[in-house]
Order: sequence, then C-alpha cells, then structure tokens
Amino acid sequence: MPKMKTKSGAAKRFKVRGSGSVKRSQAFKRHILTKKTTKSKRQLRGTTEVVASDVKSVRAMLPYA
Repeated sequence: MPKMKTKSGAAKRFKVRGSGSVKRSQAFKRHILTKKTTKSKRQLRGTTEVVASDVKSVRAMLPYA
C-alpha cells in the first residue's frame, strides 16, 4: 500500500495540538482593511480552534498529524 498524502494546503493552514484539537488562524485579516474598524481587526489577531463539525474533515486532510 502506498503512503497517504497530506493535503499541502491544509498542512499550511492547520496544526494539531497535543490534546488533539486543531488550531487555525483567523480569516478576514488579509486585505480590504481600511473599511474594518480597529476593534474588529484587533479581535482577529491570533489563533482559534476549528469548530467541532469541521474537525473530522480537517483530520482527514492531515493523515499523519
């Protein structure tokens, strides 16, 4: 059996924590920032956890994570 391939786009976007939860970065912070308030941009900093309903599909894209 050949090795399973990791989806390289998913590998760049997600990291699996030691607890098994999946970490992701916030969206909506790349461009068109002038019309967004300072508060909304500040709250988009950092990372957050992938929603429980999406974890299964993300884990399928990262077979060795």
